[in-house]
Formats: sequence, structure tokens, C-alpha cells
Amino acid sequence: MPIVAQSTETTDWVSRFADEVIEESERRAPGAKTSGAAAPVVVVASGLSPSGPIHLGNLREVMTPHLVADEIRRRGYQVRHLISWDDYDRYRKVPAGVPGVDETWAEHIGKPLTSVPAPKGSPHPNWAEHFKAAMVESLAELGVEFDGISQTEQYTSGVYREQILHAMKHRGDIDAILAQYRTKKAPAKKQQKPVDEAELEAAEGSGAAAEDDGSSGSAGYFPYKPYCGNCEKDLTTVTSYDDDSTELTYSCTSCGFSETVRLNEFNRGKLVWKVDWPMRWAYEGVIFEPSGVDHSSPGSSFQVGGQIVGIFGGEQPIGPMYAFVGISGMAKMSSSKGGVPTPADALKIMEPQLLRWLYARRRPNQSFKVAFDQEIQRLYDEWDRLEAKVADGTALPADVAAHSRAVRTASGELPRTPRPLPYRTLASVADITAGHEDQALRILSDLDPANPLASLDEARPRYDRAEAWINTHVPADQRTIVRDEPDTELLKSLDEQGRESLRLLLDGLAGNWSLDGLTHLVYGVPKVQAGFSADATPKELPAEIKTAQRSFFALLYQLLVSRDTGPRLPTLLLAVGQDRVRHLLGA
Repeated sequence: MPIVAQSTETTDWVSRFADEVIEESERRAPGAKTSGAAAPVVVVASGLSPSGPIHLGNLREVMTPHLVADEIRRRGYQVRHLISWDDYDRYRKVPAGVPGVDETWAEHIGKPLTSVPAPKGSPHPNWAEHFKAAMVESLAELGVEFDGISQTEQYTSGVYREQILHAMKHRGDIDAILAQYRTKKAPAKKQQKPVDEAELEAAEGSGAAAEDDGSSGSAGYFPYKPYCGNCEKDLTTVTSYDDDSTELTYSCTSCGFSETVRLNEFNRGKLVWKVDWPMRWAYEGVIFEPSGVDHSSPGSSFQVGGQIVGIFGGEQPIGPMYAFVGISGMAKMSSSKGGVPTPADALKIMEPQLLRWLYARRRPNQSFKVAFDQEIQRLYDEWDRLEAKVADGTALPADVAAHSRAVRTASGELPRTPRPLPYRTLASVADITAGHEDQALRILSDLDPANPLASLDEARPRYDRAEAWINTHVPADQRTIVRDEPDTELLKSLDEQGRESLRLLLDGLAGNWSLDGLTHLVYGVPKVQAGFSADATPKELPAEIKTAQRSFFALLYQLLVSRDTGPRLPTLLLAVGQDRVRHLLGA
């Protein structure tokens, strides 16, 4: 389904990358069009290490190629989006805050992730599968189509045997490339701005970028690291290798085990990361794969890989660097959870369309934040305004493109809420009703009496997301608790102006019992008291009216919920109900 015109006019970043990828694909397969041969399948790739919870920063590794792949599919090309599960990576550390995991998991450090037990109580067979499962479920909800490749299966089944032997044969060439960078000092990293400890954890890469690029001891350089046949750990050193027989001898510094194997039939080891990645580019024919900051700095794996890939007969893919994804409200969340939020955490409080939009509207090199605090309400307001502009044709082309990528893929529209009521209104109703669905339906139906909800399902799943946000991310002292009895002391202390404001409100309740009606009423009372029409616009009013309105609102909040602030007053009044409002306001 076309989104915007392609490169002939202003386009969004996804379209521009799609243009480049298609052009590169056709360059790599010249003559396919003129010869009548089938167009080659365009391959884009992502890599994820299931070494712990796969967080929202890692999601950019998937969403960037997904969006580009989806645009290419919409243009009629065949595309494969590969996700390489780096589940044959070493277990590096015990992540903090993972339920069912204690310090005893430290004994597995150095083993492949697929050889580490899953957290206690998990239905999955190992550590890697446990964390992959949550991500796979989230990607399905987000509409991301992909081909998953387990690197454990690839290595242990011998798929890469020829590539491993080739790397070992050309280890001198690989070593010469790597040597160009080993003595260079890494440039000082720019600090964007202060971040808290949890945000630093979210920014951390898989760790592969910092790993050893191969042994280079007295026996020479070897780009291959076996896992120990006794303790299963990768704390091994290759001590000799014969190119003709492929006999390889290694020893383990962890348990002291040593053995000699034939590499042409041995499947318990892997190429070191800086060789493994470009090998896969060549093996899979990858044309587009982004990478994080930790892989993209000078001398890092992406730059070095661009030279090493030629040894395997391949070419470096188009590889934009993607920037940090922050979390609004991270500090409060991490202190209670002990970890950084995952896509599954985000999808509990926001619909897939909103999460897709956050990744689609910013270029990969632009950082942004995913909101878990009050900011989520503003984001939803912005999203709803965009939806309205798209519907009436006033949105800018790039915004139309981002919206289209958020709500649909080449396969079709994502499921959506039939009646997308404002998120902040739904959150307020969920807050006030505390799980009573019949009360929630009554209030939401009163928002628009001419077109009431027939069922709460019409407001789902957005209502469920707003309710989850209220229940899990709003502190108890910010929750709304409606008074049971009137605040008689406050009512007695009111002067004549205060009592009159309540009379004007109570007199207008019955005739204005809808969201729009009550909005007009609560803003209108101070206007009428000051001698103006309730319909007077801000331009027609003195500045003092705003002060009077704030004082009036604070009085109502105190009388209804014993606080100076709360949910929007029209929503709160609807939630409390006419009879109870009259009771609490002293009628």
C-alpha cells in the first residue's frame, strides 16, 4: 500500500533507506531485470542476544530494519527480515532483578546461553529460550514478520563449518586487519546528558562489541574459540592448529581440561564476534543491518567487519547507526523492578500502534524516550491529533508516512480500538472506578450521551492499557480517592462568592451532564460570576479570570477528593455521579 511519493519529492527516512536498499540489491544482481530472471530476495537483518530481558533499546535493532523491509514489501519486492538470535554467545553476567534467578547462576558464566538453566519456574528449556519467548510474543503483537535463526543451531549442526575452516585458513589476513585497530585508542565517548544508572543499563549493548577478537599468544592468532568439552565454558585457549588435517588443540583455563579435535567435524565452538558478524553478512547476503553505538564507533565491529567481510567473498551492508532509546519515568520503575523495561512492559500500557509510531517517526540516529510516567498521556494526545489530521487530509507527508507505518504493515491493518477515547480520560475513569467495569461503562457512556458505548469492549484495548498504567505506574499518593462524606468544615468556611460558585455549578449539572457540557460549565462559572457570558472567549476576558478559574477548580478538587489537583474536572464529575456530587458539594 503506497504511503508517500518516493524519492522524487520529500520523503520520510524509511522511504529513503528503502530506495538505497533496492538500488544496492539491484547492483548486486545486475541483469536480473533485463534477463527476465526473478528479482533477488532483499535480505535485511537484526541481531539480538537473549542474555537477559530484551529491552526497548534493543527493539530499535529490530524496528529499524522491519520498517524498511515493510516499505520494500509494499513496493512489491520479496524481502527476508532475519533475526539472528545470538544464543550461542557466552553467558557474561547474572542480570539484576530477574525473578527466579540468584547468585548461583554465576557458576554458568562462560557457557553458551542455551546451556544455562532458565530462571526458576520458567516453562522454557534454557536461559536463551526464556528471554527469546517474551520478545517473540511482543514482535507478533507489533506486527513484525521475521525469520528467526538460532546461532546455537547453526554452529552445532555444522552449517558454518566451511566458513570456520576458511577463517582459520585466512587467520593471518584477519589478524592483519584487526591489528590496524588494536593499538589505537578509542575516542572519548560524548556524554549526551546525565543519565541515571538504569538508563545506562538500557544503553548498554549486548557486550559483544567489547569481547576479545581472538587469541594471539605464542601459538599465533586464531579467530575461533571452542567451548570446553568438560565444563562447557569458553575460557579456552587454542594452542595449535594444522591447516591440512584441521587438528586443533585447546586447553581450558577454568577446569584444566585439554583435548585435540578435528575442526572439520567439531561443532562445539564459534568464531569470535568481529569475525562472526561479517561472516554472516556474506553467508546470508545481508544488504541492510543497523547497529548501535557500541558497534559503530571507529575501530569497532561494524567498521572492522567491513574489511573482514571481503575475506568471505561478501560485502558490507548498508548499516546506519541507531541512537539511544531512553525511558521517561525510568528511575521510579527500575527501583521497583530491578531492571529496564521491555517491549512487553510497554505493550501493557500502550497499544502497538503508538509504540510503532515512536520508532517510525524518528530517524535512527535521533534519540527519543518511551514514556512510562505522566508523559504517556501527552504522547497519546499527540497521536490522537495526528490521527485527526490524517483523517481530514491536513497532515504533512512525513507524518502521514509515520502514521501509516504505525497502523499497518504490508500484510494489513493492525487490530485497533473501535472507539479510541482519549487515553487521559480512560486513565482517569480507571483510576476512579478501581476495577468496577459497570461504573466505568456508565461514566464513559455519559461522555457522549447521544452516542453512548454499548459495551466496554468498544473502548478496548486502549481502556485496558490505560487501566494497567494507572495500576502499575502511578504512585499510590497520586491515585484518586473520592470522599465518602462532605468536608463540612471547608463548606462552612466559604465566603459568599465561594457558595455562589457552587450554586451555579449545581444548578447547571442536570442540563450539562456530558463531557462537553460539563467542560463548558466548570470553565463558565467564574466567567458568569465576574459578569461575563459563559461563552466568552479568552480574548474577551481579563487575565484575572484564569486565576479565578484555578481557585474554583482547586475548591472543587478539595471538596471531591481532598487534594488541590486530580483528573480533569468534567471527567471526575461524571465519574462521581450527579447525586454524589450534590452530596459532597453540600446541596
